[in-house]
Amino acid sequence: MTEYISKSERKRRFRHEELAAEELTKLSAKQLALLPAEQEVKDVIVSCRKLKGGALNREIKHLAKVMRGGDIDALFSFLEDRKGSSLKTDRLLREAERLRDTIINEAVDDQHDCLRKGMLWGEDWPSNEIEVLAKRLSWVNANDIRRATYLYVRTKKHTHYKELYKIIRAALEREEMTKKRAA
Repeated sequence: MTEYISKSERKRRFRHEELAAEELTKLSAKQLALLPAEQEVKDVIVSCRKLKGGALNREIKHLAKVMRGGDIDALFSFLEDRKGSSLKTDRLLREAERLRDTIINEAVDDQHDCLRKGMLWGEDWPSNEIEVLAKRLSWVNANDIRRATYLYVRTKKHTHYKELYKIIRAALEREEMTKKRAA
């Protein structure tokens, strides 16, 4: 996606990764041995066990930074499978919200451009974001997304806003299930 990610959004993402790092520090030695991560991540987790207070918080932030260097999705999946963590699901839901808002913002901008030019804004408006999403997620029906977005921008009815979210969320969940089956 070509979306600009605000500093606040980056902080929220980093905080989410820190929560995962905090959960990783609570793994037993047996679970740590099964963790699909690089040795550096495992070493930092072990070093966290000796710390308390502010030092532990700093080390958790460091662990989150080290985790970003590797396959963070595998760590979220591990926490979900072994510990019943909801962090991966929360991440998926936030991604669906972000995609929905990006598409809506693009549609509103396009509608304003059409109004400035004295043109009618129609349901077949051009969208780079929808095209990128359709390429990324083969389960997405671009026409359904375009229609729900169009209806929301025209009417501002919350039902269309929710419908768009549900379409995107279903596609993301289906992609996750496909990845799980492949692994």
